[in-house]
Amino acid sequence: MKPIYEPKGRAKEYGDYALNIYTGCPHRCYYCFAPSVLHKDREAFHSNVEPRKGIVEAVKRQLISENIKEKLIHLCFTCDPYPIGHDSGVTREIIKLIKNSGNHVQILTKNGIGAQRDFDLLDNKDWFGVTYAGYKTTPVVPPEEEQNAGWPIDRFRALVLAKNKGVNTWVSCEPVFDAEAIYRLIENGAYIDLFKIGKLNYHPSVINWGAFGRECERLCKKHNRQYYIKEDLRAMI
Repeated sequence: MKPIYEPKGRAKEYGDYALNIYTGCPHRCYYCFAPSVLHKDREAFHSNVEPRKGIVEAVKRQLISENIKEKLIHLCFTCDPYPIGHDSGVTREIIKLIKNSGNHVQILTKNGIGAQRDFDLLDNKDWFGVTYAGYKTTPVVPPEEEQNAGWPIDRFRALVLAKNKGVNTWVSCEPVFDAEAIYRLIENGAYIDLFKIGKLNYHPSVINWGAFGRECERLCKKHNRQYYIKEDLRAMI
């Protein structure tokens, strides 16, 4: 097993290297693409969550055998590196291996509370990020689109904490359910170093994506936010 790989397609927009630690994810986001990509039953994917067998040893071997150095490795695409309700100690072990081998991590999670445990391992060459879709509910209650994920307010607090520790921060605004909420985040998100902005794919939406993309870009420029418009959305601007 070679768990470190080069993403393809849409995933390539997030980084040059990636690593998926767990077999599934308990967060039950209704828009989750992972079960179909992995050819797994959706219920089984959300119910059977554990570290991939031998993942720590495999990462260690690959880092050494391929002499991987100075790469930014994304955690994770087909799972959350901090699955709520499960022991994420393996994630900490893997971050240590990546850092000790001269590489860096780019974290993307919906568990702001659980992720804070590993901030002591990160530095100014690492990136800590969360997903925020602009939910119709307020940031202090769980969004119905992500049944078991961490609350948005906890994700924002984790971003502020990471920023204060000198870690680079980013937000993946994809998928998007509420355009106005994303606008507010851009306007008020001085603690966010990078916005990666996309759209909602494979599901109906009333959002005018062209207008949304243009307004996001206008606000990012107005407030001097570093940003990246995903290709699917860029094509509609």
